[in-house]
Amino acid sequence: MQEKLLTIINSIKKNKFEEPVLEITPEQTLRENLNFDSFDLAELTVKIEEEFGVDIFEDGLVNTINEIYTKLQCFS
Repeated sequence: MQEKLLTIINSIKKNKFEEPVLEITPEQTLRENLNFDSFDLAELTVKIEEEFGVDIFEDGLVNTINEIYTKLQCFS
């Protein structure tokens, strides 16, 4: 799951011509640490739903990698 999520994050970073993330940690925030804006979060939602079949923002805002992990584990 972590490797797939890292691949998704880096595909979004690549579209923005940003350096790839080498690793993700549970405490990383999407906006501050990964520099994601609202468009990136929308793309992240779509890609995660395509890969895992889970809408991570269905029950509200997700701010950290750990919150994504929690949502994915609840629905897998």
